Formats: sequence, C-alpha cells, structure tokens
Amino acid sequence: MALLSRLAETADDRPGAVRVGERSLSWVELRRAATAVADDLRGASRVAVPATASLETVVGVVGGLLAGAAVVPVPPDAGPLERDHILRDSGAQLLLAPPGTPDVDAGADAPPLVPLNLARRSDTRHPEPDPAATALILYTSGTTGAPKGAVLSRRAIAACLDGLADAWAWTPDDVLAHGLPLFHVHGLVLGVLGPLRVGSRLRHVGRPHPERYAAAGASMYFGVPTIWSRIAAQPAAARALRGARLLVSGSAALPEPVFAALAGLTGHRPLERYGMTETLVTVSARADGPRRPGTVGVPLPGVHTRVVDEHGDPLPADAMGELQVRGGTLFDGYLNRPDADAATRTADGWFRTGDVATVDPDGAHRIVGRAATDLISSGGYRIGAGEVEDALLAHPGVREAAVVGTPHPDLGQQVTAYVVGDGVAETELIDFVARHLSAHKRPRQVRLVGALPRNAMGKVQKSRLTEA
Repeated sequence: MALLSRLAETADDRPGAVRVGERSLSWVELRRAATAVADDLRGASRVAVPATASLETVVGVVGGLLAGAAVVPVPPDAGPLERDHILRDSGAQLLLAPPGTPDVDAGADAPPLVPLNLARRSDTRHPEPDPAATALILYTSGTTGAPKGAVLSRRAIAACLDGLADAWAWTPDDVLAHGLPLFHVHGLVLGVLGPLRVGSRLRHVGRPHPERYAAAGASMYFGVPTIWSRIAAQPAAARALRGARLLVSGSAALPEPVFAALAGLTGHRPLERYGMTETLVTVSARADGPRRPGTVGVPLPGVHTRVVDEHGDPLPADAMGELQVRGGTLFDGYLNRPDADAATRTADGWFRTGDVATVDPDGAHRIVGRAATDLISSGGYRIGAGEVEDALLAHPGVREAAVVGTPHPDLGQQVTAYVVGDGVAETELIDFVARHLSAHKRPRQVRLVGALPRNAMGKVQKSRLTEA
C-alpha cells in the first residue's frame, strides 16, 4: 500500500480537501501539484523543504515523498547556524522552496534551489518506493550539541498512522483542524500525512489562536497543552468545539485543571497520547476507551513497552522508572551519529526513551517526565516533578508551574519550583503542596517568574530555568 494511500487513490476534485489558512486545494489538485514537484526531483535522494505553515510546505513534502526522496523539513525560525547545520548534516541535494523565500538559500554550502510553483500540474506516475526507504529526516535537539537527524522510514510512519487510525476511529469522514508547526511529528506526520493516508480533510488554521480553532468546524482537533490552556481560558471558543468528536493533546503533559476545564466547556474529555521524534506515537488513549487526566493510554498495535530501573531490570505495575519501547514505529537511527544511536538502544533491542513513567495495573501509562530533569532524587526519595507541578496548578493563583531538582548539600537535590502566578507567595505555595502531597515532595524553594521558557511545541525548556 502506498504511504499516502488515500491521496494516491482518490478522484475527488471537490474544493477544500486540504486548507492552510485561507488557501486550499482539492485532493486531485494536491496530487497533481505534488507530482509536478516530484518530476523536478528525479534522482535526488534527499531534499530540504523550509517548513512554513503553508500550502507550499504541504505540496513540497508530498512531492518529495512521491519522488521517493528523503524529505528534510527546515524550521522556519531556525537561525543561520542551525539552518546551515541541518542542510550540511542531512546531505540535502536540493532545496525546494517558493522563489524569493528569505534566507533559505543563504550560505556558500546551500544546495541548489528548486522553485516551488503551486500552479503547475502533472499526471506522471511515480513508482511507490520501498517501504524501508527513508521518508523524513527530522532534526531534534538534545540538552547538548547540535541537533541530530532522526531517520524515519515510510514503513514506520505508515505503522504509526494506521495504529492511530485504529485507536482514534479516524476515518475519511473526519475533518482535522490544528495550528501546529509543520516540522515536527505532531504537526507534519500526524497532522498532514495522517489525513493524506486516512482520507480525512485537513484545516490548518495558521497561528493556533482560540478563535481560529472555534471557527474551524472540525470533528478532530490537535493541540499542545499551551493551545488547550488558551482555549480553556476563552469559554466561548471552547464551547464552539462541542460539535467535535475528538480533542487530542500531545507533545507535553496536559495539566489536570486544563483537562477539567475542557471537559466542562466542550463536553469532551481530551484524549492524550505519547511519542517522540525517534519513536513516533507509541502510546495513546483510545476513542472507545477511558480518558483519565494524567494518563496517555495504552500501546498502539505492534508496540511494546516496559518500565525499568536504573539497572535495566523490569519493574512491576505502578513502579516509577525509565520507559523503553520497541515496535514498528521506531526510527532507523540518528543520521551520521552511530555513537548517539547506540546510546539509545539496549542489548536486547529496546529504545531508551529517557522518560520516566509508571504503568497502572490496567495498562494505562503515566509519563512523569524526563529522567534528566523530571526525576528528582531528594534525601533518598524518588520524586516525579509532574506530580508536584499538578499540585501547584491546583492552587487558584497559579497559572503555570515547572519543577526541577537543584543541588542541595544535604539532600543531594531539592525540589525547586518556578511559578507564574497572581498574588501568590512562596511560603503559601510550599504549604499548599505539603497539604496535598507527602511532606518530602513539597518544594524547598519557589521562584516566582513572569513566564516559563518554551520551545515551538510549547514544551517548557527546564534547562533554561536552571541556567538563569
């Protein structure tokens, strides 16, 4: 089966199948425009695409996939050093972009620019590449060093999307709306390639403002916690989503107060899922199953998970440890980085996610956070930062909270909280947490800040908190 099977098969020429902002294409127009791009890419094995939130990005990515090339999305907000690293490290032979796109062709080592013209059409039949061929090289940043290119095969992407279609009862009758960036798994793989494989229509709203979500008239909505928090803060926008079928949250934990607010305003309990660039989505709540705040569901078909201790030994249900996964959605490795790739694999073939999790007796997974920043060892106790963050967020004066472990001369690490709030005091918040959680989990220090540093997907960048 073709990776973008519905796009390849359909003869539907009704307008508006794929809309980005105010511009749209029918299924047939998209396929013919992308085929014209594929005609220009013959012989190229790797192609870079500036991944703006635009129809050009959709057509460019689809054209690269039809041509059998590995597509390298370049974040539009990448600075010159990051952009040059991605282009050089990926070995992109061509740069596919509309003429006049600023800065994309800067640098002496930039690949040749292939103009992307959405007015062109072609009916050439390009053969479907081997499922093992690379589809995408997505660059992901760690805590140190330059971003690494995660190599994702066509087979892995298909396995992920088919698993999600099963879990979410995702069908061609759905209309998906979101405003996510098109250079991450969430916005690009799930949010663009998903509709093209399943056959549902797509409404990318541009900037993810609550009023744009409210006006989309979709059956499925994708968002990150920051988006859902802003929607929950605008009751009229949230109530406009009552006609939807599914509200999906990912890329970070959805705070329980936001979960509750959305459930009350929209009539829908949000569905949470878990994944990484390297694994795609591996765990998800199901459309026909329970959706509990703080849990991200069960493994997708063909995916296996386990929670292990610091020695790599499997832990029983409810025990906290590192989550490891294996299955058909995993990436093929880091491009040009066998050292980094080896560090993520166990001897028996599991991928080390670096995330701390627990699994309930019924199989529901709870993601506590990153092992490096969200598992705090204090006075012999192992404390999950997420539990303390949820307790802080239950205080009516707290709008945002991030908890980390910081050095302590006696405890090893202490629980330190960074809080965005209104009229709250440090001692008040410490006492509030102590009344709700075990005493050893209370913050030893609360720092009131104006904002928490976040990346493009809304994830709090905790390393920047401790650098301040």
